[in-house]
Amino acid sequence: MYIEVALQEFTTYYHVIKGYSKDTIRRYHDCILNLCKVHRVTTFDEINADIIRTFFYTGRIERQWKSSTFRTYHKTLLVFFRWAVDRHYIASNPVADIEIPRLEKTLPPKLTKQVALTLLESVYNYPYENRFLRCRNHAMFATFLYAGLRKSELLHLRFTDVDLENLTIFVSQGKGAKDRIIPISFTLAQSLRRYADERKRLKKTCPEFFASFNRNMGLTENGLKHLTDDIKGSSNIQFSVHKLRHTFATLMLEGGCDIYSLSKMMGHSDIKTTTIYLAASAEHLRSQMIKHPLNNI
Repeated sequence: MYIEVALQEFTTYYHVIKGYSKDTIRRYHDCILNLCKVHRVTTFDEINADIIRTFFYTGRIERQWKSSTFRTYHKTLLVFFRWAVDRHYIASNPVADIEIPRLEKTLPPKLTKQVALTLLESVYNYPYENRFLRCRNHAMFATFLYAGLRKSELLHLRFTDVDLENLTIFVSQGKGAKDRIIPISFTLAQSLRRYADERKRLKKTCPEFFASFNRNMGLTENGLKHLTDDIKGSSNIQFSVHKLRHTFATLMLEGGCDIYSLSKMMGHSDIKTTTIYLAASAEHLRSQMIKHPLNNI
């Protein structure tokens, strides 16, 4: 049985039947094809435990995979070969005995409050060719910083998902196929309203909230990447879209938001995922330290 043929069946099943997202399916596809490319294998008969061990060893030592990368490949291949065993394409799962490394305990990268404000100013004051781009781009970066949306969530945000009257954003089928409602501030609502007015002026009717300038369709992932690169160059601030999400979480804690509410706004399945931001926020920890009873002596 050819692996690429089985891979097509596998990805279709996990997307259509299991309901996995396109990003997850893309990860499965890329990881499995990478294994085939590195070891020049095309059928399941060529796969054995030695090839799998060499693949992970090479990745960890020569390619210097982080623990998170190692674990991503491990989880992906484990699921794929388990599925293949169930369909009798291979006799046993060659990944089953591969041990996984412990995750490095690193703090999520973030911007300070001052740098975040400077970034928003840079986005607004960039020399755009028209007002639509100025309003749209400021609204997008403000949404990242004031609401903590993931990149895919922002790009798939629909016009009907943004309720400026009731100050909410509805995130439909975010990570883990979960819906959630995020309350928004008046500051963010003002930026979104300015953009919505420009969107209406240019007669944009696409279902996506953040529209392309040249076409009546949603902004693409590639378009957002080019925009992010331009802003990084003009502002001299090094950031990623996901770093802006980390910044949102950290600033919320520093402002006094409780961890449970933040977990709901971030769309985390497990509140333990949210607790990492407690360690990332020095101001939050400092505010707790002043409660030490010996400070009053």
